[in-house]
Amino acid sequence: MSTALIIVDIQNDYFPNGKMELSQPEAAAANAGKLLDHFRKNNDPVFHVQHLAQDEGLGFFLPNTEGADIHKAVKPLEQETVITKHAPNSFFQTDLDHKLEENGVTKVVICGMMTHMCIDATVRSAVEHGYDSTLVEDACATLDLTYEDKVVRAEDVQAAFVGAIHSMYAPVVSTDDYLQTPTNA
Repeated sequence: MSTALIIVDIQNDYFPNGKMELSQPEAAAANAGKLLDHFRKNNDPVFHVQHLAQDEGLGFFLPNTEGADIHKAVKPLEQETVITKHAPNSFFQTDLDHKLEENGVTKVVICGMMTHMCIDATVRSAVEHGYDSTLVEDACATLDLTYEDKVVRAEDVQAAFVGAIHSMYAPVVSTDDYLQTPTNA
């Protein structure tokens, strides 16, 4: 049984001066970097997911821009797989499932950005594809959302989506808890 790390959309546009700045992306990226170091040290498979916009109207993750590049905190090594996606779900119209199967992966650890969109869609899809999935919540980031005249603060968005995933889809842990669990060490 193999466990893989899936790092979703930790890309420059989500950081300060990017086109879609999130709340506290540096902290999330630093935790994702700790997970990445752990998986590399143990020679476990790592999959980087990079969102590239197919429509310039999206306004961010435009192909061939610095904003679309994977952030330096989790920069892929040459031998690591990079999956390109064009929708929130990292499995939708990509070869992620095929690549996981090729590597004998049955368990996935997921982190990245944005919690309320791509992380939510990817975790749910991973579970529906039959993977034993874990979400590392403090290695994820989101932003304030607005609906009509309501503003939902980023920390509340994070808590709501993480809570929904934890209640019905997958265990949710912190970076430290994941790294300190004896079966993951």
